[in-house]
Amino acid sequence: MLMPKKVKHRKWHKGRARNKRIATRTTTIAFGSYALKALTGAWVTSRQLEAARRAMTRSVKRGGKIWIRVFPDKPITTKGSEMPMGKGKGAVDHYVVIVKPGTVLFEMDGIDESKAREALLLAAHKLPVKAKIVTREVR
Repeated sequence: MLMPKKVKHRKWHKGRARNKRIATRTTTIAFGSYALKALTGAWVTSRQLEAARRAMTRSVKRGGKIWIRVFPDKPITTKGSEMPMGKGKGAVDHYVVIVKPGTVLFEMDGIDESKAREALLLAAHKLPVKAKIVTREVR
């Protein structure tokens, strides 16, 4: 699973304005010919990304090339069940990536369009965001 090797701060604040803004970075296809683009915003966990990646890889029978354009670097903490209030912030449980609408999540190349669409659709079912499949515009 994806997680940072080393972090500057072990625990982060939640942040504000969740799912309100649209993405300004990673909005275009940079590497492949086909991509999966988020239409809604959510926190996507490293487990969900790995499940989507596995579904794509198995669908194309390890053919072509897949790029993951997002990385889960935000730590999410959890306290134990039945813990009383107080006693500080919990331990880091898992990592997420903040996905905004318009973010390109995965890219593919090296296979025909029908197989790529099928693989990206399988990956989209594993993610908590609504997504669409986009293709590179040839100029």
